[in-house]
Amino acid sequence: MTTVFIDGAVGTTGLEIRERLAGRTDITLALLPGDRRKDPAARREALNDADFVILCLPDDASREAVTLIDNARTRVIDASSAHRVATGWTYGFPELPGQAEKISTAMRVSNPGCYPTGFLALVAPLVAAGLIPADLPLSVNATSGYSGGGKAMIAAFENGEPATAFRAYALGLAHKHIAEMTQHAGLTHAPIFAPAVANTYRGMVVEVPLHLHALPGRPTLAAIEDVLRAAFDGSKLVSVAPGDIGSVDIEENAGTDRLTLRVCGNDAVGHARLVATLDNLGKGAGGAAVQNLNIMAGVDPVAGLVF
Repeated sequence: MTTVFIDGAVGTTGLEIRERLAGRTDITLALLPGDRRKDPAARREALNDADFVILCLPDDASREAVTLIDNARTRVIDASSAHRVATGWTYGFPELPGQAEKISTAMRVSNPGCYPTGFLALVAPLVAAGLIPADLPLSVNATSGYSGGGKAMIAAFENGEPATAFRAYALGLAHKHIAEMTQHAGLTHAPIFAPAVANTYRGMVVEVPLHLHALPGRPTLAAIEDVLRAAFDGSKLVSVAPGDIGSVDIEENAGTDRLTLRVCGNDAVGHARLVATLDNLGKGAGGAAVQNLNIMAGVDPVAGLVF
């Protein structure tokens, strides 16, 4: 029996993880009652007693939690952005080449961000295959459901405070996900990242536009799609769908742990739109954490996940 302690179990991501672990007979879930969650001694004890710890905390609190673990046995999955480019941490995107094996033996795993999950799935295989040069300037447009902003944003949208259907943000181009996107895609230059939030609870669409004539060999849409299909062949969660469709909905994979990729565009004019859909709380957060936990524990990687 594996003991798992979720530090931050009452937050949005923590609750998603608890739902996926509910009913599992191979896991004992350790939770602190409300009056002990902020007790330093109780947290330290829980962090050190567990086989696995999943951190669902703000970045600074996640860093602090790691310092409270004083044994060489407890393994950690951090769902915050605190350690996604940190030395000594394994990046928890198992579908990227070689990552599942690294995750399986790692002591410290950093869960990918929701936006980077879509971006990296679209871009990293193309960089690795040489279709996208590492120094090519890229941009990424992405829109998330408002649950990605946590309790404060959820309350604001559901109370009607921002009377809007769509809000662009991070206009200063310094979003904390940019370093993660750059490093794990193998890029020389940071992409221009244009995130937004929509007035829907969950779901996400991530899009990377490409000028095909600016790429080596001027690849076709089919050639790009072939690389992505090969990269995720056999994956139970990541799939490549036909790109010759009229539209893509942000809610396409809401409520699941799936990630769907599409290569859309126009070969005649040499333009492509790479599109990923996922649930910001699923493959973009809680589902990814449970997938990493499964791999680290040596069980079915998709146990408890939602299809």
